[in-house]
Amino acid sequence: MAQATERLQRYLEDELGACRTEDVEQRLDELSTLETALEVEQVTTELDVLSSLANETRYTLVRVLVGAQEELCVCELHAVVDVTESGLSHALSQLVDAGLVTGRKDGRWKKYRATNRAITLITVLEGSVSDE
Repeated sequence: MAQATERLQRYLEDELGACRTEDVEQRLDELSTLETALEVEQVTTELDVLSSLANETRYTLVRVLVGAQEELCVCELHAVVDVTESGLSHALSQLVDAGLVTGRKDGRWKKYRATNRAITLITVLEGSVSDE
């Protein structure tokens, strides 16, 4: 921590032209406030969502469901990804847990749909790539 504080002091000296101990303490307090504002539960939830997309199969499923703009049967999704039925079931379960897709039984078929969270994330990702 001392090394980080020294580096912060050098940075503030460059930015302010001079740096007092009070300046460093004030900035450390501001940074601590920003860190405290992060709710641990929210960060955990957000990381779970992001990690659920960090797999080619799960990401492909979400992209397909967002693109479809409707429910798709698990049999249709299985035709899109090259995984076992067990692997598909596990991937969909993780996406449901992350709040990216919803599933419902329709007779003997299971259907899935992208959630608003998934649509928003995919839209943001698409925008971040095309803005380069």
